[in-house]
Amino acid sequence: MMTGDSNMTSIVQRIARHALLTFRSPPRVGEEPGKSFLETRSQLKSLMTEVRAADLKLVPRRADNNGSSAPVPAPYHHSGPPVTYMHICETDQFSMGVFLLKSGASIPLHDHPGMHGMLKVLYGKVRISCFDRLERQGGTPAAPPLPPAQKGALQRSLLRSTEVYTEESGPCVLTPDRDNLHQIDAVDGPTAFMDILAPPYDPDDGRDCHYYKVLTEAEVKNTEQQQQQKEVWLVEISQPPDFWCGGEPYPGPEVCL
Repeated sequence: MMTGDSNMTSIVQRIARHALLTFRSPPRVGEEPGKSFLETRSQLKSLMTEVRAADLKLVPRRADNNGSSAPVPAPYHHSGPPVTYMHICETDQFSMGVFLLKSGASIPLHDHPGMHGMLKVLYGKVRISCFDRLERQGGTPAAPPLPPAQKGALQRSLLRSTEVYTEESGPCVLTPDRDNLHQIDAVDGPTAFMDILAPPYDPDDGRDCHYYKVLTEAEVKNTEQQQQQKEVWLVEISQPPDFWCGGEPYPGPEVCL
Protein backbone atom coordinates (compact mmCIF):
# COMPACT_ATOMS: atom_id res chain seq x y z
CA MET A 1 0.00 0.00 0.00
CA MET A 2 1.40 3.40 -0.98
CA THR A 3 1.86 6.12 1.59
CA GLY A 4 2.47 9.85 1.45
CA ASP A 5 6.18 9.23 2.11
CA SER A 6 7.99 10.10 -1.11
CA ASN A 7 10.56 7.39 -0.31
CA MET A 8 7.79 4.77 -0.45
CA THR A 9 5.92 6.22 -3.41
CA SER A 10 6.98 5.47 -6.98
CA ILE A 11 8.26 8.39 -9.02
CA VAL A 12 5.51 7.65 -11.54
CA GLN A 13 2.91 8.16 -8.80
CA ARG A 14 4.60 11.39 -7.69
CA ILE A 15 4.69 12.70 -11.26
CA ALA A 16 0.98 11.94 -11.71
CA ARG A 17 0.02 13.66 -8.45
CA HIS A 18 2.09 16.71 -9.32
CA ALA A 19 0.63 16.83 -12.84
CA LEU A 20 -2.84 16.87 -11.26
CA LEU A 21 -1.77 19.77 -9.05
CA THR A 22 -0.09 21.64 -11.89
CA PHE A 23 -2.94 21.41 -14.38
CA ARG A 24 -5.89 21.71 -12.02
CA SER A 25 -6.32 25.39 -13.01
CA PRO A 26 -3.95 26.12 -15.91
CA PRO A 27 -3.85 29.54 -17.60
CA ARG A 28 -6.35 29.95 -20.40
CA VAL A 29 -5.23 30.14 -24.00
CA GLY A 30 -3.57 33.52 -24.59
CA GLU A 31 -3.45 34.26 -20.86
CA GLU A 32 -0.13 35.04 -19.18
CA PRO A 33 0.74 32.22 -16.74
CA GLY A 34 0.85 33.21 -13.09
CA LYS A 35 3.73 32.65 -10.67
CA SER A 36 2.05 29.72 -8.93
CA PHE A 37 1.50 27.82 -12.20
CA LEU A 38 5.07 28.45 -13.36
CA GLU A 39 6.45 27.20 -10.05
CA THR A 40 4.41 23.99 -10.00
CA ARG A 41 5.19 23.33 -13.67
CA SER A 42 8.90 23.80 -12.94
CA GLN A 43 8.63 21.26 -10.11
CA LEU A 44 6.86 18.84 -12.44
CA LYS A 45 9.62 19.32 -15.01
CA SER A 46 12.21 18.49 -12.34
CA LEU A 47 10.37 15.30 -11.41
CA MET A 48 10.09 14.29 -15.06
CA THR A 49 13.83 14.85 -15.48
CA GLU A 50 14.49 12.11 -12.90
CA VAL A 51 12.33 9.35 -14.38
CA ARG A 52 14.04 6.44 -16.12
CA ALA A 53 12.85 3.40 -18.07
CA ALA A 54 13.48 1.11 -15.08
CA ASP A 55 11.03 3.16 -12.98
CA LEU A 56 8.28 2.06 -15.38
CA LYS A 57 9.65 -1.50 -15.65
CA LEU A 58 10.50 -0.87 -19.30
CA VAL A 59 13.32 -2.83 -20.91
CA PRO A 60 14.92 -0.82 -23.75
CA ARG A 61 14.22 -2.50 -27.06
CA ARG A 62 16.96 -3.17 -29.52
CA ALA A 63 16.94 -2.73 -33.27
CA ASP A 64 18.06 -6.28 -33.95
CA ASN A 65 14.91 -7.83 -32.45
CA ASN A 66 12.43 -5.06 -33.15
CA GLY A 67 13.18 -4.29 -36.77
CA SER A 68 16.39 -3.13 -38.43
CA SER A 69 17.92 0.26 -37.81
CA ALA A 70 16.84 1.31 -41.30
CA PRO A 71 13.65 3.41 -41.64
CA VAL A 72 10.50 1.38 -41.10
CA PRO A 73 8.89 0.72 -44.51
CA ALA A 74 5.37 1.86 -45.32
CA PRO A 75 2.78 0.59 -45.02
CA TYR A 76 3.43 -0.82 -41.56
CA HIS A 77 0.45 -3.15 -41.38
CA HIS A 78 2.43 -6.33 -42.10
CA SER A 79 4.95 -5.74 -39.31
CA GLY A 80 2.76 -4.14 -36.66
CA PRO A 81 2.32 -0.45 -35.86
CA PRO A 82 5.34 1.87 -36.07
CA VAL A 83 4.27 3.47 -32.79
CA THR A 84 2.54 1.98 -29.75
CA TYR A 85 1.11 3.61 -26.64
CA MET A 86 1.02 2.46 -23.02
CA HIS A 87 -1.78 4.14 -21.08
CA ILE A 88 -0.83 5.01 -17.48
CA CYS A 89 -3.66 7.25 -16.28
CA GLU A 90 -6.12 9.95 -17.35
CA THR A 91 -8.26 12.54 -15.59
CA ASP A 92 -10.23 15.53 -16.86
CA GLN A 93 -7.07 17.57 -16.23
CA PHE A 94 -4.37 15.49 -17.91
CA SER A 95 -3.39 12.20 -19.53
CA MET A 96 -0.13 10.32 -19.00
CA GLY A 97 1.36 7.44 -20.94
CA VAL A 98 4.35 6.14 -22.84
CA PHE A 99 4.92 6.19 -26.60
CA LEU A 100 7.24 3.57 -28.08
CA LEU A 101 8.68 4.16 -31.57
CA LYS A 102 10.31 1.52 -33.74
CA SER A 103 13.61 2.24 -35.50
CA GLY A 104 13.06 4.88 -38.15
CA ALA A 105 9.48 5.61 -37.07
CA SER A 106 8.01 9.11 -36.74
CA ILE A 107 5.01 10.74 -35.14
CA PRO A 108 4.09 13.16 -37.95
CA LEU A 109 3.82 16.91 -37.51
CA HIS A 110 0.68 17.47 -35.42
CA ASP A 111 -0.86 19.97 -33.01
CA HIS A 112 -2.23 20.06 -29.44
CA PRO A 113 -5.10 22.61 -29.51
CA GLY A 114 -5.29 24.58 -26.26
CA MET A 115 -3.07 22.06 -24.50
CA HIS A 116 0.07 21.98 -22.34
CA GLY A 117 2.48 19.08 -22.50
CA MET A 118 5.74 17.48 -21.38
CA LEU A 119 7.73 14.77 -23.09
CA LYS A 120 10.60 12.88 -21.39
CA VAL A 121 12.74 10.34 -23.24
CA LEU A 122 13.11 7.05 -21.33
CA TYR A 123 15.53 5.32 -23.68
CA GLY A 124 16.90 5.82 -27.16
CA LYS A 125 17.03 9.12 -28.98
CA VAL A 126 14.41 11.36 -30.60
CA ARG A 127 14.60 14.43 -32.78
CA ILE A 128 11.80 16.92 -32.10
CA SER A 129 10.97 19.76 -34.48
CA CYS A 130 8.79 22.41 -32.81
CA PHE A 131 6.62 24.99 -34.57
CA ASP A 132 4.60 28.05 -33.47
CA ARG A 133 1.60 29.43 -35.31
CA LEU A 134 2.06 32.98 -36.61
CA GLU A 135 -0.65 35.59 -36.99
CA ARG A 136 -1.04 37.11 -40.44
CA GLN A 137 0.42 40.63 -40.52
CA GLY A 138 1.24 43.25 -43.11
CA GLY A 139 4.27 42.26 -45.13
CA THR A 140 3.68 38.53 -44.63
CA PRO A 141 4.56 36.65 -47.83
CA ALA A 142 1.60 35.62 -49.92
CA ALA A 143 0.38 32.08 -49.44
CA PRO A 144 1.59 29.58 -52.04
CA PRO A 145 -0.99 28.55 -54.65
CA LEU A 146 -3.19 25.65 -53.63
CA PRO A 147 -6.42 24.12 -54.90
CA PRO A 148 -9.39 26.20 -53.61
CA ALA A 149 -10.54 23.35 -51.37
CA GLN A 150 -7.30 23.59 -49.39
CA LYS A 151 -7.04 27.38 -49.00
CA GLY A 152 -8.54 27.44 -45.52
CA ALA A 153 -6.10 24.81 -44.25
CA LEU A 154 -2.96 26.92 -44.80
CA GLN A 155 -1.15 28.13 -41.68
CA ARG A 156 1.84 30.46 -41.48
CA SER A 157 4.18 29.08 -38.80
CA LEU A 158 7.65 29.39 -37.35
CA LEU A 159 10.00 26.43 -37.07
CA ARG A 160 11.45 27.40 -33.70
CA SER A 161 13.78 24.53 -33.00
CA THR A 162 14.96 21.08 -33.99
CA GLU A 163 16.68 19.30 -31.12
CA VAL A 164 17.78 15.79 -30.21
CA TYR A 165 16.70 14.40 -26.83
CA THR A 166 18.01 11.35 -24.93
CA GLU A 167 17.27 9.88 -21.49
CA GLU A 168 19.82 12.31 -20.07
CA SER A 169 17.93 15.34 -21.46
CA GLY A 170 15.34 17.32 -19.58
CA PRO A 171 11.73 17.22 -20.81
CA CYS A 172 10.51 18.95 -23.96
CA VAL A 173 7.75 21.37 -22.85
CA LEU A 174 4.90 22.72 -24.96
CA THR A 175 2.15 25.24 -24.23
CA PRO A 176 -1.00 26.30 -26.09
CA ASP A 177 0.99 29.14 -27.69
CA ARG A 178 4.58 27.86 -27.88
CA ASP A 179 6.04 24.72 -29.49
CA ASN A 180 2.45 23.50 -29.83
CA LEU A 181 3.03 21.78 -33.17
CA HIS A 182 5.79 19.22 -33.33
CA GLN A 183 7.15 16.22 -35.18
CA ILE A 184 8.94 13.41 -33.33
CA ASP A 185 11.43 11.12 -35.09
CA ALA A 186 13.20 8.06 -33.68
CA VAL A 187 16.95 8.42 -34.26
CA ASP A 188 19.44 5.52 -34.48
CA GLY A 189 17.12 2.84 -33.14
CA PRO A 190 13.96 2.25 -31.08
CA THR A 191 12.98 4.83 -28.49
CA ALA A 192 10.36 5.48 -25.81
CA PHE A 193 9.17 8.59 -24.02
CA MET A 194 6.76 9.46 -21.23
CA ASP A 195 4.12 11.94 -22.36
CA ILE A 196 1.82 14.24 -20.37
CA LEU A 197 -0.91 16.25 -22.10
CA ALA A 198 -3.13 18.72 -20.25
CA PRO A 199 -6.01 18.62 -20.77
CA PRO A 200 -6.25 15.37 -22.79
CA TYR A 201 -7.35 15.30 -26.40
CA ASP A 202 -11.15 15.56 -26.65
CA PRO A 203 -12.70 16.17 -30.10
CA ASP A 204 -16.05 17.00 -28.48
CA ASP A 205 -14.38 19.89 -26.64
CA GLY A 206 -12.41 21.26 -29.60
CA ARG A 207 -9.19 19.36 -28.85
CA ASP A 208 -8.78 17.06 -31.82
CA CYS A 209 -5.38 16.17 -33.30
CA HIS A 210 -4.61 17.67 -36.72
CA TYR A 211 -1.75 16.70 -39.01
CA TYR A 212 0.31 19.03 -41.22
CA LYS A 213 3.06 19.08 -43.80
CA VAL A 214 5.55 21.84 -44.59
CA LEU A 215 5.09 23.54 -47.96
CA THR A 216 7.73 26.27 -48.32
CA GLU A 217 10.45 27.82 -46.21
CA ALA A 218 11.97 31.29 -45.83
CA GLU A 219 14.73 31.80 -43.31
CA VAL A 220 14.38 34.61 -40.79
CA LYS A 221 16.89 35.53 -38.14
CA ASN A 222 15.98 35.53 -34.45
CA THR A 223 18.57 37.88 -33.01
CA GLU A 224 17.51 37.31 -29.40
CA GLN A 225 18.30 33.60 -29.52
CA GLN A 226 21.27 34.02 -31.84
CA GLN A 227 20.08 31.28 -34.15
CA GLN A 228 18.48 30.80 -37.51
CA GLN A 229 14.78 30.00 -37.46
CA LYS A 230 12.46 29.44 -40.39
CA GLU A 231 9.06 30.77 -41.33
CA VAL A 232 7.09 28.08 -43.12
CA TRP A 233 3.71 27.50 -44.66
CA LEU A 234 1.92 24.45 -43.28
CA VAL A 235 -1.05 22.77 -44.87
CA GLU A 236 -3.41 20.57 -42.89
CA ILE A 237 -3.52 16.99 -44.17
CA SER A 238 -5.25 13.73 -43.28
CA GLN A 239 -3.45 11.33 -40.97
CA PRO A 240 -0.55 10.00 -43.08
CA PRO A 241 -1.25 6.43 -44.32
CA ASP A 242 2.17 5.22 -43.12
CA PHE A 243 1.47 6.29 -39.52
CA TRP A 244 -0.76 4.52 -37.03
CA CYS A 245 -0.57 3.89 -33.32
CA GLY A 246 -1.27 0.60 -31.57
CA GLY A 247 -1.58 -0.14 -27.88
CA GLU A 248 0.22 -2.39 -25.41
CA PRO A 249 -0.01 -2.98 -21.64
CA TYR A 250 1.77 -0.68 -19.21
CA PRO A 251 4.02 -2.83 -16.98
CA GLY A 252 4.99 -0.23 -14.38
CA PRO A 253 3.75 0.83 -10.94
CA GLU A 254 0.04 1.50 -10.56
CA VAL A 255 -1.01 5.13 -10.33
CA CYS A 256 -3.84 6.10 -7.96
CA LEU A 257 -5.41 9.57 -8.15
